[in-house]
Amino acid sequence: MTTHETYIQRCLQIAKNGLGSTRPNPMVGSVIVYNNKIIGEGFTSQYGGNHAEVNAIHSVLNKELLKEATIYVTLEPCSHYGKTPPCSDLIIEHNIPNIIIGCKDDNEKVAGKGIKKLRDAGRHVTVGVLENECKNHHKRFFTFHNKKRPYIILKWAETSDGLIAPKYKNEQKPVWITNTISRQLVHKWRAEEQAILVGTNTVLKDNPSLTTRDWVGSNPIRIVIDKNEKLSKKLSVFNNDAETILISNKTIDFSKNIGEQICNHLFENNINSVIIEGGARTLQTFIDENLWDEARIFTGQATFKKGVTAPNFNGKLISEETITTDTLKIYEND
Repeated sequence: MTTHETYIQRCLQIAKNGLGSTRPNPMVGSVIVYNNKIIGEGFTSQYGGNHAEVNAIHSVLNKELLKEATIYVTLEPCSHYGKTPPCSDLIIEHNIPNIIIGCKDDNEKVAGKGIKKLRDAGRHVTVGVLENECKNHHKRFFTFHNKKRPYIILKWAETSDGLIAPKYKNEQKPVWITNTISRQLVHKWRAEEQAILVGTNTVLKDNPSLTTRDWVGSNPIRIVIDKNEKLSKKLSVFNNDAETILISNKTIDFSKNIGEQICNHLFENNINSVIIEGGARTLQTFIDENLWDEARIFTGQATFKKGVTAPNFNGKLISEETITTDTLKIYEND
C-alpha cells in the first residue's frame, strides 16, 4: 500500500463514525498530514453540522503547518453553499497546497466543480486513490443521486429447510429463527440506515415495532405498505417511537411497478437508504423489479417443515460468517 493509500484508508476508517447520522449527506472522512505525520482528523458531523474537511482543519492546533500540509479526503470537497459553506473554499483559505481525493462526487451540485476550484487556485489535486473502496463506502450517497432511489438492503432469516415463516401461528408476534446475537446485529443495521420497510401481512402477523431496542442508535423511519389502509392504528408500527410513512392506494398505483413507485416516493421524501425486512411477497416484488443492492440472509437451525418459502433471487456472494448457531451470507446485486 502506498503512502497516499494508507492515509485514504485512515479516512475511510474514521468516516464510519458518521454512519447513520450524516444522511442525506455522505459520511466523509478526512486527515491532514505534515511531514509524514497526521496532525488533524475529522469526519462528517450530524446533518446540519460541519463536513469532514472542516472538522479536520479545526482539529489542527498549529494552523501555520497547513501551508505545507496535505489534506486527504474520501470524497471530492464540496464547492457550493448548503447547510454549511463550501469545503473547497476553506481549504483554499488555509493555503493547503496538496489535496488527495478518494473519488469524485457525482452529485450534480459538485461533480468536479470542487476539484476545478482547487486547481484554479493553484493547488495540487490528486483524484482516484483507493477509488473503488471509496465509491463502495459512499454507496448510499451515489445510489441516491445516480439512480434516484434509496440504497436498498434486503434482509430475511430462513430456516435450515428454506422457510421464512411457519404455515400456522398462534400469536401475533414474530417466530424467531435466529439467535439473540443475530437479532442484535439486525438492530445495529437498523440504526445505520434511514428507513425500514415491511408489507401488510408482516405487520398483521408479527405486530413488529421495527425499532433499535437492542442497540443504541436512532430508530429508522418505518415504511409500511397498506394498500387499503386496513391496519389498525393501535399496532406497534404506529406508536410514537419513530416516524411512520404509509404506502397505500392513495400513494401509488398497485396495478403496476409497485417497487419502482415506492422507490420514487422514498426518493421524493429524501430517504437515501432502506432495509426491506419482509414479508416474502414484498421482498420478491423488489427482487423481480431488480430494485435491490444488497441481500443479507440469516440461516438458523430451526425447521418449520411447512410454511412460507424464502424469496428466490440471484446475487454475488461477497461474505459469509458464522454467528454462533446461525450463518449470515451477504450478497450484492451484480
